[in-house]
Amino acid sequence: MKYLFTCSGMLLITVVLTGCVDSNSTTTTPPVITSGGSSNTTSPETTEPTTEPTTEPTTEPTTEPTTEPTTEPTTEPTTEPTTEPTTEPTTEPTTENTTAMTIESTSFGKTAEGDEITLWTISNGNGIEMKVMNFGAIITSLSTPDKDGNSANINAGFDTLEPYFGDHPYFGSTVGRYANRIAGGKFTLDGKEYTLATNNDPNHLHGGDKGFNKRVWTGKEINADGQIGVEFSYHSVDGEEGYPGNLDAVTTYTLTADNELHITHSATTDAATVINITNHNYWNLAGIGSGTNYDHVLKLESDKFLAVDDTLIPTGQFTDVKGTVMDFTSPTAIGKGIQETGGDPIGYDHCYVLRSQSGELALAATVTEPTSGRIMEVYTTEPGIQLYSGNFLDGSEGGAGLKQHEAFCLETQHYPDSPNQESFPTTVLKPGETYSHKTVHKFKVVGE
Repeated sequence: MKYLFTCSGMLLITVVLTGCVDSNSTTTTPPVITSGGSSNTTSPETTEPTTEPTTEPTTEPTTEPTTEPTTEPTTEPTTEPTTEPTTEPTTEPTTENTTAMTIESTSFGKTAEGDEITLWTISNGNGIEMKVMNFGAIITSLSTPDKDGNSANINAGFDTLEPYFGDHPYFGSTVGRYANRIAGGKFTLDGKEYTLATNNDPNHLHGGDKGFNKRVWTGKEINADGQIGVEFSYHSVDGEEGYPGNLDAVTTYTLTADNELHITHSATTDAATVINITNHNYWNLAGIGSGTNYDHVLKLESDKFLAVDDTLIPTGQFTDVKGTVMDFTSPTAIGKGIQETGGDPIGYDHCYVLRSQSGELALAATVTEPTSGRIMEVYTTEPGIQLYSGNFLDGSEGGAGLKQHEAFCLETQHYPDSPNQESFPTTVLKPGETYSHKTVHKFKVVGE
């Protein structure tokens, strides 16, 4: 029995671009917490077709797999989607890679405690370059080509290590044990109340004062089976930031030759705990520093969002997006209704309820930036996706100089405050279970 889940327990996080490593182990695996809170017997990845062997082939295949769409876009990207997703992310690359994928590591500095921090530069040989480090299991940058073949960094971060020690806005970070908010910094599990830091007064946010984004992880290079990247592991001790149980977490970032970034998180625990891990990348598909996200055209696979109180804690109500500024059921510019969202500061910071609640990998979001022609599709096993429009960016040095709304986040996750909301999919992880979460970002340009 396998469950997919989002945060505590043994924490294993893996990030991958296109393609995942298949396990050849014949041993029995522990249950895995599914993102929808239900048990499944199959993994989100696709399976190989099973065909009966024949003595003579009857016909040649009529079509070859291709990454090129069969039709050209008929409308401008600012009002209509440029392309519909043509393929599901695969576990094996589908395009021929004529340039070798590479990975290099260099010293990025040391922490105040003397821990060595390593920066890995990863290239998929097809125009995408990603940099990751073992401090916070953070993606520091990710560069992709635009429609004219010009490369730019589309993922916010810093060029040096020291700013990551400060109170930056979680740029590129692995966030846990519990991403998003827990009301009042308290939850009850098995009859016992646990108290967490209220670092987002009056609530707990993103794992506390020193969450996973401030911890030193152990990195291991991956370069096999059509994927290249780094696997990070971290042991979170019982009582860390107030959470129960010794948790072993793994996060993996990998790239594939067909321009996918695969991110996986997994964890196990020796005592019941709560978990909700995500990655906190900040995107601007026109290039970081190019201006606001207002012209980015977003489509979400969601008809409802979680209503929240004035401290951004869900009320428990699932609200229809139809006819509101929260409606991204059809391609809509982020800036179209952003000034009508309310809040202080103004902007989107809402969790959307995805249509897919099965725990299987499914399309969650498509973003198109019309000037560069870049397109990003997001697939996930999680039940929710948090749209954050960079409301608190203020141009300060701690925010890499980015101003309000100059980047956005699409955080795949379980719902905020799930430990206190019985109607939400469970985020409880127990001994013998495995928490598992996978998200794939597929990068394309208009016309592909």
